[in-house]
Amino acid sequence: MSFRLGLTGSIGMGKSTTAAMFSDEGIPVWDADAAVHRLYAPGQPAALAISGLFPAAVDPDGRVNRPYLRRLISGDPTVLDRLNAAVHPLVAEDRARFLAANADAPIVLLDVPLLFESGIDTVCDAVVVASAPPEVQRERVLMRGITESEFQIILSRQMPDADKRARADYVIPTTGLEAARLAVKDVLADIHRRIAKHA
Repeated sequence: MSFRLGLTGSIGMGKSTTAAMFSDEGIPVWDADAAVHRLYAPGQPAALAISGLFPAAVDPDGRVNRPYLRRLISGDPTVLDRLNAAVHPLVAEDRARFLAANADAPIVLLDVPLLFESGIDTVCDAVVVASAPPEVQRERVLMRGITESEFQIILSRQMPDADKRARADYVIPTTGLEAARLAVKDVLADIHRRIAKHA
């Protein structure tokens, strides 16, 4: 069975760039956001489930109307719970298919923004957190066109970076690309040593 390495990091911390670095090292990567995007495509399971739950949130062409869905969620706290109850099992199935397809890989990476919040860290053998100082994070996020108030709302829904780092097995500092790349190589070297020790 593959060694499952979970990757997480708050918004603007360089998580996606870090995931790409692991991929560059030949590690198969499962991206939770990409999985959700696939499942939300017209005719796909999550889009069909949302159509059943909230018909007005799906356009005539079968696309999920995300702005409308966000308005529903902000207007009724129970909407998010019902949405998660429908979508989370579909995402878990997608992850299981990825793990089965890559069962021969020594190491696989599970890239999950809400890894700790969703409890997915419990199915990982180790967790790595992408991290940067708060001022770097804020600058990166605001450069994406996200407003300060939107940024604060997102932060309020995510576990604080300090808590993630405290719970992580490894931390990748993402202030510089070269340092991050070297840290990724160090993490993989350490995991290969751990695998060899238990072989």
